[in-house]
Amino acid sequence: MKPADLRKLSDAELDDRVREMRNQLFDLRIKHATQQLEKSAGLRQARRDLARALTVQAEREEKS
Repeated sequence: MKPADLRKLSDAELDDRVREMRNQLFDLRIKHATQQLEKSAGLRQARRDLARALTVQAEREEKS
């Protein structure tokens, strides 16, 4: 997800999106640990998406 798309979300929607991303990353880590993950690139992409969302969230907190 692009940062511009994340910036369009409201605070509540962004919080929900971060929660979903964390759950998704957790699921991917479990699948990777149990060798059920077919494409390990998804793990990297999930980490990056979460980092982008957390960055946007931190920017909003900084402005407040």
